Amino acid sequence: MGLVLQVHRHAEEIAALFGKAAVLSLPRNADDRSLPPAMARDRRGVLSGQLWEQTELPARTSGKLLLNFCNLAPILSSTSLTMIHDTQVFTSPQSYTPAFAQFYRFVQPILGARALRVLTVSQHSADQLVQWNVARAERIRVIPNGIDHAPTAPSDPSILARLGLNGTRYVLALSSAQAHKNLGTLLAAFGAEDLADLVLVLFGAAGPEDLREARYVLPPNVRFAGRLSDGALRALTEAALCYAMPSRTEGFGLPPLEAMLLGCPAVVSTGGALPEVCGDAALYADPDRPADWIAAIRAVADDAAVRTRYAAIGRERAGLFTWDRAGEALMGVLREVAGDRSGKTIAGPLERDAP
Repeated sequence: MGLVLQVHRHAEEIAALFGKAAVLSLPRNADDRSLPPAMARDRRGVLSGQLWEQTELPARTSGKLLLNFCNLAPILSSTSLTMIHDTQVFTSPQSYTPAFAQFYRFVQPILGARALRVLTVSQHSADQLVQWNVARAERIRVIPNGIDHAPTAPSDPSILARLGLNGTRYVLALSSAQAHKNLGTLLAAFGAEDLADLVLVLFGAAGPEDLREARYVLPPNVRFAGRLSDGALRALTEAALCYAMPSRTEGFGLPPLEAMLLGCPAVVSTGGALPEVCGDAALYADPDRPADWIAAIRAVADDAAVRTRYAAIGRERAGLFTWDRAGEALMGVLREVAGDRSGKTIAGPLERDAP
């Protein structure tokens, strides 16, 4: 039985675990420079994007197991395993363009009904997939993300000087205008007198005009770092007082775990999968109460013992989430599916329990 692996950015780490055991199926114009060089490529066809995925890909992979890691898969395929990371197109459609949200809301339940298994990254996401009738519970398998890639990039501390942050006490957060990221609550907290002595550093694609367009009020103690290299982000994270994530919902929540692995305490929302993923190793705040964020951030900023404690237990918690562990869990699902298709029990170690 053949195995074809369709890879987008999220799947790079998992793809690297397969080595030569799988084939990357790609449209001719795909940029594969960041994908594992050892893996064989299958480049055929004339189309690209969704047209390629929905027409040429299922024809080329008929009868083979097809892994799709980025929320979509060919509707016509009956031998796919599809990773659906979250249900934000259902719970927060205003975070996306109407066309994008409508397309995903239409196609994902079809994929959930046809897929051999639906994969997702947290029990919260699994429960949401059932609630929104995307897939039945018995066909869903949870494979948490790994985050051990975070410390691999060499730190680039020059970013601190470029942003004028040397000697500055600051909190780091992702800059996003998406509604479910809920950045307004964090901005409101930093607009209060209680956090006037600290700086909020926002990194990512959304700049000041994007946030103003989303009707956010930007306090004077906010700085925008823009898009960063992995090394620059590592340096910013390691020097931050804490990492803040005020999302109303997350399917998993990679950034706070990545920060925790680098020894940076995390202050996160009580929404979505964040409590499941971060456990008791993060500080929590209500996504609708700026006062909660002020209190949690002040606890880290004003008490060295608190910061030291959460840096230590955060690193320990984050260390549980590795790509090798995710790969073992995926192999367990593949053995299960192979056994279903052959009518035999496939020997091999089962996936470990999720942390």
